[in-house]
Amino acid sequence: MNPDIYSLCERLIPATYVQQGCEARRAHENKIRNLLEHRKWPDEGWEDSTIELLLQELSMMDSNNFTANCGVGEREARIASSLVAKRHYRLGHGIGRSGDIAAIQPKAAGSSILMKITNAMALDALRMTGVRSTAACFVVPLATGMSLVLCFLALRQLRPNARYILWPRIDQKTCFKSMLSAGFQPIIIENRLEGDELRTDIDEIKRQIETLGAENILSVFSTTSCFAPRVPDRLEEIAKLCKDTDVPHVINNAYGVQSSKCMHLIQQAARLGRVDAFVQSADKNFLVPVGGSIIAGMDEKFVDKIAQTFPGRASASPSIDLFITFLSLGANGYKKLLKERKEMYTYLQDELRKVAEGHGQRLLKMSHNPISMAMTLGHHTEEDVKDVSEVGAMLFKRSVSGARVVPKGASKTIGGVTFIGYGSHSDSYPTAYLTAAAAVGITKEDVDLFVKRLDKVLTKKEERKVRKGTSDEVKQGTCDEVRHETSDGIEIGTSDGGKQDTGDGGKQ
Repeated sequence: MNPDIYSLCERLIPATYVQQGCEARRAHENKIRNLLEHRKWPDEGWEDSTIELLLQELSMMDSNNFTANCGVGEREARIASSLVAKRHYRLGHGIGRSGDIAAIQPKAAGSSILMKITNAMALDALRMTGVRSTAACFVVPLATGMSLVLCFLALRQLRPNARYILWPRIDQKTCFKSMLSAGFQPIIIENRLEGDELRTDIDEIKRQIETLGAENILSVFSTTSCFAPRVPDRLEEIAKLCKDTDVPHVINNAYGVQSSKCMHLIQQAARLGRVDAFVQSADKNFLVPVGGSIIAGMDEKFVDKIAQTFPGRASASPSIDLFITFLSLGANGYKKLLKERKEMYTYLQDELRKVAEGHGQRLLKMSHNPISMAMTLGHHTEEDVKDVSEVGAMLFKRSVSGARVVPKGASKTIGGVTFIGYGSHSDSYPTAYLTAAAAVGITKEDVDLFVKRLDKVLTKKEERKVRKGTSDEVKQGTCDEVRHETSDGIEIGTSDGGKQDTGDGGKQ
């Protein structure tokens, strides 16, 4: 409220009471002023009332909320449902314009301010978590896969003759399909097995660049965060190679923001070599609903190029979600979550090792994977495949989500390409296994419940196997007692009380 309104209020109640209310509001406004002035992620989280006040003020700046607005266009942010209007704080215009997702909308001043502030706080978050060289970023209302497509399409404008993307294999459909959807031919680089870990084959990347020609390669497409037993790519070596050969480098950093190790790898890669863009999921890293990601890079002009590649306006929902979450947590609140995640990684690792050893299995040695871990399952024979797969189904039935069970030798065809050993990131990984991840937001209660249920599932599977083995032995013994052969070699003795089968359906 402005001073005139406060003066009018003083005619209704004592001035001292009005002044108290004025001071209380001024405390909220000071936070908002600092945010708009410095465009930095606040250290401390805000109260919901302050966030809602700011959202309301921004909403009132959009034309659909003007009291005298007369809209005669085809898109006037009219919202039929009051519930939907409340859900979006009546911010109905979205973000961007037809030619640039990061452009200002004349009819949506409030939404445009929200977009700019959210992008600024996202940039702070990436720098704070380790990639200090990040020059620019923007929030896009696409999940990671489609955001990667956008990066590839932006590169196509700079390298129109390029057809290939060099891709160190990671068995995740989104990664592979992003290259196909953008219209490029993936060149799959198989990983090297080093101990239990699957690591980048740099020599094969070099060979492919020499064979195909650097000018024909759109990008090397590397990965940080991934399921064990794969570990983050050798980003520094890839980045140096890309710099030396003038080949772009795009990084899938899907849930790597929460890992200081992943972010350090990107920073070092940018410092020593070439990184054109890196993409991270909003939901996996910042605990918001699925639907948004952050595209970032070391060259502001190229990041702008990606933003301009996006066709049309876009939903503001992911930006609103991140805007609220950034302000609610504050930078210190997020740092606390990251610290707790690291602690839970060590705790989960210790507890999973105990379960594994208690069932004659072992925890795979994954020193280079800071989020995901794995334990062996089965004894690596063909008859184990069904048992291994059933473990996953049994866990899911018991409300365990996120754990992945990978049998030996499974295959899957994606976009006409068949992957042998799908799920294990390798044609011939030596063991079946189960993965679990210590991702941001995980709690000690989550870990304790998971290992308890996993232990019960494995125990139940072992008991079934023992019962089946005993049953088979009894059947075999009974058959041996009554089995004999006629002179022509036809087996007629059975275990059904001595009845004979003469080969005519049991008739005698």
